[in-house]
Amino acid sequence: MLQDNAFARLSDFDDKKAELTAIRRHLHAHPELSHQETETARFVADKLKAWGYEVTEGVGGHGVVARLKVGDGRKSVAIRADMDALPIQEQTGADYSSTTSGVMHACGHDGHTTVLLGAAEYLARTRRFNGTLTLIFQPAEEAGATSGAQKMIADGLFERFPFDAIFGLHNHPGASEGTILTRAGPIMAASDTIEITIKGKGGHASRPHLTIDPILVACNLVVSLQAVVSRYIDPTQTAVVTVGTIHAGEAVNVIPESARLAITVRTFDKQVRDAAKARIIALTNAIAEGHGAAAEIHFDPGHPVVTNSEAETAFARTVAEELIGAENVSTCSLIPGSEDFAYFLEHKPGSFLRLGNGVKSAILHSDKYDFADDSLTVGAALWARLAERYLHD
Repeated sequence: MLQDNAFARLSDFDDKKAELTAIRRHLHAHPELSHQETETARFVADKLKAWGYEVTEGVGGHGVVARLKVGDGRKSVAIRADMDALPIQEQTGADYSSTTSGVMHACGHDGHTTVLLGAAEYLARTRRFNGTLTLIFQPAEEAGATSGAQKMIADGLFERFPFDAIFGLHNHPGASEGTILTRAGPIMAASDTIEITIKGKGGHASRPHLTIDPILVACNLVVSLQAVVSRYIDPTQTAVVTVGTIHAGEAVNVIPESARLAITVRTFDKQVRDAAKARIIALTNAIAEGHGAAAEIHFDPGHPVVTNSEAETAFARTVAEELIGAENVSTCSLIPGSEDFAYFLEHKPGSFLRLGNGVKSAILHSDKYDFADDSLTVGAALWARLAERYLHD
């Protein structure tokens, strides 16, 4: 049996808490939007260079990749953190609040970056592993279709910096600080957008019989879409269909020519994803045709399902239980939110974990959200121990 003191322990980071807190709060006070992470990337790269990493900047935009090889081991592991912020005006009242108007770290990427930096410093200082460590600081996780994961992959991430498996984490409001949640298989949803334009025939509101009212068609469609999940998806599966926007008309006495809807679809299975799309298209066309209208449908596929591989998730859970005790590690429920970490997992085995951010934490993307500093040392120790255990001789 491997001795516990052969790998990083939580106590190894006790004297680093103040330093990690200072780093996290600096990043929090200086947020940058997706594809604009110039200073954040520079801050990260400078620290990694000072610790002795081989650092490559500008990968897929503002991405930073740091590598450290120790010994002659052939195994290689990658750990990823995201760096970008959101276009939200902060309302936390913290003395380290965002200094950039209208931009804040409302999703905890400041914390994700900090815990990986904390692990990076420890691993460079102790070098108790045998193999190649790859640290990925990713831009633009929040950017949707132009996300940083896709851009880094397109820029040759896997070819330029080969590794065997990849791990990442996200903070989890609602779970106690410093706890860890894992789940094998699907953990976060695919997210697709469907934009629909109902084309009718405009006219005077007092003479509806001379028109084809696109608002009536749109309203019928909204109601019918509620049946997609409840009547056309296997009840043992999970899916969400939400009409997020509906726009039509400018004047109370005018029936407009068209109405526009935008729908978000969240699923955890490819067959369910395809079935939901097909049913929405069929319902849209049928309802429009039934009212004499026409429909234009644009399907915009979003991030795929985040699917954790079994072996890597079991390994990560073992590491977490060794670090903080099995009583502080739990199985994560399915999360209908999406994550571009899914693209990495389409190419490499790995696992995406959740790190507790506090039972009373504000929700993600809230103007009152803040990353829990009490989780910093747990996150840093987790990554350090996981890297050492994965690259153990």
